[in-house]
Amino acid sequence: MSERDFRPSRAVWLVARREFVQRVRTRAFVVGTLAVLAVIAAYVLFIRFIANEQGTDTLATTPDMVAVAEAVRASADALDQDTVELRTVPDAAAGEALVRDGDADVLLTVRDGAPALVGKDDVQEQLRALVDSVLQQQALDQRLARAGEDPAEVRAEVADTRAAVTTLEQRDPRRTQRLVLGLAIAALLYGSLVFVGQVVAQGVVEEKSSRVVELLLSTVRPWQLLLGKVIGLGAVGLLQMLILAGVGLGVAGGFGLLDVGGLAAGALAMGLLWYLLGVLLYAVVYAAAGSLVSRQEEIQSVLTPLTMSIVIAFVVSVNLLISDPESRLVSTLSLLPPFAPILMPARFALGVAPAWEVGLAIGLALLAIAVLTWLAGRIYSTAVLRTGARVGLRDALRRT
Repeated sequence: MSERDFRPSRAVWLVARREFVQRVRTRAFVVGTLAVLAVIAAYVLFIRFIANEQGTDTLATTPDMVAVAEAVRASADALDQDTVELRTVPDAAAGEALVRDGDADVLLTVRDGAPALVGKDDVQEQLRALVDSVLQQQALDQRLARAGEDPAEVRAEVADTRAAVTTLEQRDPRRTQRLVLGLAIAALLYGSLVFVGQVVAQGVVEEKSSRVVELLLSTVRPWQLLLGKVIGLGAVGLLQMLILAGVGLGVAGGFGLLDVGGLAAGALAMGLLWYLLGVLLYAVVYAAAGSLVSRQEEIQSVLTPLTMSIVIAFVVSVNLLISDPESRLVSTLSLLPPFAPILMPARFALGVAPAWEVGLAIGLALLAIAVLTWLAGRIYSTAVLRTGARVGLRDALRRT
């Protein structure tokens, strides 16, 4: 059957279906997906464990300081700080043993007639400030009592003596969850784009080295083969990303680490959109790069610059999102095609990306896709049939 027997859309569809079915049925896809799922589950459990450990301070106390310790725990609860767990010990020696073994963070006791905090190698500043505040309040109450004043009445009189606090903007109560979700989407997109790009390039080299591409090009045109390969393998990456995102959200929601309501749904929809744009943006370039070589041993030499561009975009995006997601630098970078597939959906999840910026970024990405697809198609159609030595980029462009 010759290429004229195929409509262009059907030719692209057949190539895409072939790539998708072959890749999804492989053991590597199944094992790889299960391995990543296991890593995600382990990571969520680890984060939960760390959060629980960091959110609780164990305060050992001798009997003569129990009242102070109870007041410290009440103050921590009132100020919404880390939970203070109390452990009463018979004497200072027993408390020091707990601290030395790591079973208690700090010992509250009396030394030389004065309150004392004993830590293993340090005492947390937050816990020290709580204890100091309680001790100062108790000392003030004693002075007021000796002066004939009722400490409770004095505290009631001065309770409203404080600075009025106003804010120019309302604080988003879910800002932390938005940041976590944004970073997770950025990481997921980064991994998916690298995966699809590598698989596309490897597939091109395999077909070229085995001469399968010559048979395929006798039936379909080069651009149809290139586009079908990108769509088919992009669908594989999309399937894997949906599985990972679904499991990740389920685990995070089940452990109470993330509210998976409308916030997550909108962010994921934006992430899927940018995944499709990112695949079209990067995968065609990966395919063109893969067509320049004929052996798997040479593939990294042409893919390293492309992979590094995604790595740099991801690292820069994560650091900027954590430091200041609303800065002008972040806004500008999120509009540019190399950064947009990772940075823009993360900013959208954070709620700091205006609609006009999202639209402009999509428009610039589509423009870049059109240019890169045209350029990559020309390189691919020339280099994919040339075996042997590596084809230079300048040579591939000059011969088109």
